[in-house]
Amino acid sequence: MHKTNGGRKPKKKIYHRVHELDRVMELQKKPSVILQLKSIIQSRKSDSLLLRDLEKEVGFVQKWNYMAVIEKYPSIFVVTGGKSDKSPTAVMLSEKAKRTAALEAEARVQMEPFLVKNLRKLLMLSVDCRVPLEKIEMIGNEMGLPCDFKKSLIPKYPQFFSVKDVSGRWYLDLENWDSSLAVTAREERLAREGLLNTGGHPKRAKISKDGNFSGPFAFHLNFPVGFRPNMSYLEEVQRWQKMDFPSPYLNARRVEVADPKARKRAVAVLHELLSLTMEKRLTSAQLDAFHSEYRLPARLLLCLIKHHGIFYITNKGAKSTVILKEAYDGSNLINKCPLLEFRDKFLELMGRREANSCIGASSSVAN
Repeated sequence: MHKTNGGRKPKKKIYHRVHELDRVMELQKKPSVILQLKSIIQSRKSDSLLLRDLEKEVGFVQKWNYMAVIEKYPSIFVVTGGKSDKSPTAVMLSEKAKRTAALEAEARVQMEPFLVKNLRKLLMLSVDCRVPLEKIEMIGNEMGLPCDFKKSLIPKYPQFFSVKDVSGRWYLDLENWDSSLAVTAREERLAREGLLNTGGHPKRAKISKDGNFSGPFAFHLNFPVGFRPNMSYLEEVQRWQKMDFPSPYLNARRVEVADPKARKRAVAVLHELLSLTMEKRLTSAQLDAFHSEYRLPARLLLCLIKHHGIFYITNKGAKSTVILKEAYDGSNLINKCPLLEFRDKFLELMGRREANSCIGASSSVAN
């Protein structure tokens, strides 16, 4: 006999939107254009860009967004030439923008130790301690790597990295394992809070209404405002929070995929991957590209949706993006690395009001 529900339709599951995190993607649009145009101008030997070449750089559709930014922010961009002096029209940075842009070099110097550490951790997380170079390039901007990192960064640290040709494909290989780096961002947070080493006996607590639990294997959860979990759901969450699991830095080949502990470990791997980026977010496509290197869940989207207290998927912006929720306070990234502090300073040239509304989401990134 088949069970019936009395003719009622099954309750539709809803993915609760978090408007503050959607706003993160909305607010980054204008600053990303400004910062990209700055980089294009600086890449030219003349430190200026002919407007007739703008379309070649950014495409016909995007060209109009860049033109609008040039017109709106004379405090950042200066247009020279034109009909009067018969020279081609070009755009360059204003004197004030040039002085501010010069601070980027120091920020890059300050970033280098973070970048080297995070690259090593990225390789340590992988199954074979190696990742195809083109995949690292795919997330290079998100990690804060310079565009020429293969020439400017990797050769400086032969004790940590090597580039090898494996069956016609170039890989970045880890040269040595450092156990002191095999600590996740989640574990570092718990250590700061004094909750990591509890001898297997975490503080006893009643079932929390927000799903958070004080224990060495717990994740920080932040359920959306409209989500109202019942008691059975919260009991299940607490059991999951208490469950121990292998470290993301343990080789995935030693983990049985079907084991619930392995599934929790997969969540920890995703958490750590996002933690290694500056803005604690990657597009769905970027995460999907690392399936084989990190043995990510076959049904990655369902995993992210199930753990919506940890991750948030936003479709705002050009691409679907996965955000680590604990890294943000509203629309603002909580911690910022030197490179993003520099970008914030550059964006202040937009004017105080606009800068205040954009800076929190556009380039606020932490390491």
